[in-house]
This record gives sequence, C-alpha cells and structure tokens, in this order.
Amino acid sequence: QMQPVESGGGLVQAGDSLRLSCTASDPTWKNRTFHNFIVGWFRQAPGKGRELVAAIRWNTEDSHYSRSAEGRFSITRDNAKNTVILLMNRLKPEDTAIYYCAARIGTQLMTTPGEYSYWGQGTQVSVSS
Repeated sequence: QMQPVESGGGLVQAGDSLRLSCTASDPTWKNRTFHNFIVGWFRQAPGKGRELVAAIRWNTEDSHYSRSAEGRFSITRDNAKNTVILLMNRLKPEDTAIYYCAARIGTQLMTTPGEYSYWGQGTQVSVSS
C-alpha cells in the first residue's frame, strides 16, 4: 500500500525554522482516490501521546492547525510533486518530537491518529533552548 515518506527533520535552536516534506511512495495513489484524501502531520514527544499538528484536504487545500501550531506553522501541498509541506517557524523546545506524516481516504478532516490509515516512519525534530 501507499507509504508516506518524511524528510527534513533535524536539530535546530529555538526561534529557528524547519521545513518538513511528505512524499507519497506511489504516484498513482492520489488518482485512485480521486484526490479525495486528507494528509496530516502528527507528532509524538517522549512519554506523550501522538497529536495532530496540522492537516490538509488535498483537493480543496482546506487546512486545520492545532492551537500550538496555529500562527507559527503552515501546511501546503504540491500536486505536481505529490508532496505535502509543513513549514515550522519560531520553533520552541516543546516542539521537540518525532513528526509523522499520515493520510486517510475521505473528505472529512479528522484530528485523531486512529482515523488515518497510511503512516510514514517519522522524522526527528529537536529544538534546543
């Protein structure tokens, strides 16, 4: 099945920016779903549960952000490159986590991890103070 692939994680200082990318391993997947799918970025810090950071509806580009991400992060998609971008600005130490890209088929922009069927392996984001 389709496998999201994340990239762009790393170690940065507080206040810096970081750009995460999520690319589909199967370029035909979006066509088979008729572009009716949602892509979300989740993160999981040590000892904490997995939480949604931002999500985007592929066909309409409607987006949703968590309270911690809103105003600092932006999620976009590039249809030609089959890629979803999470641009993170003004990073804080509490943003430190493993960031996962996930996708689900459907039109409903869901916020819980259990609603997403396709998951990447994650990329580490570490923000020092």
